[in-house]
Amino acid sequence: MEPPPVRGVVFDLDDTLLDHRGSATRALGRWLPRLGASPDAGVVAAWFEAEERHFPRWSAGEITFTEQRRLRLRDVLPAAGVEPGDDEELDRLFAGYLACYQASWTVFDDVAPTVRSLHRAGVAMAVLTNGLGEQQRAKVAATGLAHRLGPVLTPEETGASKPDPAAYLTACARLGLEPGVVLHVGDRHDLDVEAARAAGLRAVHLDRRGAGPTDEPWRISSLTDLPAG
Repeated sequence: MEPPPVRGVVFDLDDTLLDHRGSATRALGRWLPRLGASPDAGVVAAWFEAEERHFPRWSAGEITFTEQRRLRLRDVLPAAGVEPGDDEELDRLFAGYLACYQASWTVFDDVAPTVRSLHRAGVAMAVLTNGLGEQQRAKVAATGLAHRLGPVLTPEETGASKPDPAAYLTACARLGLEPGVVLHVGDRHDLDVEAARAAGLRAVHLDRRGAGPTDEPWRISSLTDLPAG
């Protein structure tokens, strides 16, 4: 028996719709020289490692959002030859980075045509992200497609973070659809594919950089390759 057609698509946001890694790299290139530091490859790599280490701790409720930002700076700034300073100084420094990050936001080229195609086909859409609501809604607004992408759901709205099944099921409920007719699309195989499937949704791995896993049968490199049903 053929599965029912997809009636809804739930997108991840960072590195799925918005080029977070590219935007952050460009932001570091603007911000670090202001501190007298060089945005060399080692420091940039350390930035993303610190983000991967501390951001999930906020998602899990272990630390506050501000604390994860401070911890990231305490990890990275010494590697860049910058004295971290006290919490007040860290907050000031991170505000400078944020201004550069927002000015660097870039949407992937395949987003607009894909969203318009899904909209024309009558497919309901939503964005499910673990980020802070205010910032993530601003990112979606920057795509120019907020009116078509549907609700932007963060832990503040869902009461849960990916990979908690409640996050995915809340997104389906907001679309008024059963999980089995909803497709989740994202760049993280663990959060956007495995966990989504465990919650009963279908899922596609958007592997833009070819990082794998290569044995994933529903793996695409561009949103233009998104299956229609």
